[in-house]
Parts: sequence; C-alpha cells; structure tokens
Amino acid sequence: MIHAFLMIGQSNMSGRGYLADAKDINTEHIYMQRNGRWQQMFRPVVPDRSFAGVCLAESFAERYAAEHGCDVGLIPCSDGGTSLDQWQEGGELFENAVNCARLAQRSAEIVGILWHQGEADCREPLASTYRERFLCMAEALRGALGLQDVPFLLGGLGDFLTYGEPTGVINRTLEQIAAEDARYGFVPATGLTDRGDALHFDSPSLYEFGLRYYEVYKKLTKGRTMTEHASSGDALARTAMELL
Repeated sequence: MIHAFLMIGQSNMSGRGYLADAKDINTEHIYMQRNGRWQQMFRPVVPDRSFAGVCLAESFAERYAAEHGCDVGLIPCSDGGTSLDQWQEGGELFENAVNCARLAQRSAEIVGILWHQGEADCREPLASTYRERFLCMAEALRGALGLQDVPFLLGGLGDFLTYGEPTGVINRTLEQIAAEDARYGFVPATGLTDRGDALHFDSPSLYEFGLRYYEVYKKLTKGRTMTEHASSGDALARTAMELL
C-alpha cells in the first residue's frame, strides 16, 4: 500500500525553489495525486502558481521511500499566500484538502500531514492568536479524515523573514504545540536561506528542510511497526469509503 502525506499550507510548502538549482530526486517510488489518481512524481509537485518550483516534500519522500521500502504518495493541497483563517473548517482550502485526502485513502494510507504556513499571519493580532486558530483547524482536519493519531509536522518560519517579532511568536507557538502534544512535531528552519526575496526558501534549503521534516517524523513514529501502519490504513480506508 502507498504511504501518503497530505501537503497543506502556503507557498513555502508548495515550493518556490528554482528548478535550475534543484538536486536530482529518485522518483521511482514517489507518486503524487493528480485528478484523483496517482502519477509518478514530476516537478512542480504543487502547481498552485505558474512560477511554482521545487518543494521540501521531494527529499522527504525520497528518504521515506528509501528507509521504509515502499511507495510514497504526495497529496498536494497547499496554496501560496493563504492565511490560517482561509484554512479553517468550512472554507474552500479545508474542503479541498479533505476531498483530495479522501480520494487518496481509497488506495493509500495517509501516514502524515506536512504543514508550512505563517508568513501571511506575521502581524498582530494574528500572530498572538495563531495557536487557537491552528489547533481548531488541525483537529477539525484530523476528525474529518479519521487521522487523530498521525504525525502532523509543523515547519518553522525562516530566519530571513523581515516581519520582526511576529515571526518569533509564530515559531514559538508551533514549537510549544509540538512540545505539549506528541502527535505534532516542530521542524526548525534555523540557518536555511532564501532564494533572494527574503520570503521563499531556495532549492538547497528546501532539500535540507525536507530531510529535517523526515528526521522529526522518525522521532514521532519511533517504535511503530509496518504492521501497525497497514492495519490502521485498512481502517482509515474503510472510514473514507463510508464518508464518500
């Protein structure tokens, strides 16, 4: 069975790394969802804009496939420039992610959620209320998909952002959520560099960021067996079919 990951958030999850600077990825066991079907990965994984590029999920999926010996599916639902409020339950982005995930659950087990968002909320009062609004969205998404226990990875905002203190507020909020709930993992972006626009990670940094996401994922799933993955996947697939 394909092990799938739902990709949600804004442009740094979609990926804006320049293709010319990208490392080669072994796509033999990496698939992405297109029109409800699995296709072998090609770039851009998330075609949310005409200038979409390399994304962090590529290196994440490559490392996951190599270490788990299975096919990996990416469910691209992120959308550049979107705020946390736009991701709340009932909104178009939330409903699209749920619908895409349910389609994926017919033939795959969703074993993780990859999140990177926050740049659009780097101002007050949005930064100081990020925790409550994020958890409201995240728990609603888990409930809608029967994914209460899967790892939910939270990527930190880049050091290069010029928004001032709100950037630190959001990073500390994400780190605190992960510290208090073992189902969430914080992935630091410390030391990563931008592509020259003080907003988007460059291609080498996205490659590294994806590996950091994977290392955090491994820590959250340490001790969980492949058999447990498979049994939970069967249950999730049945749940998805009932919901459709």
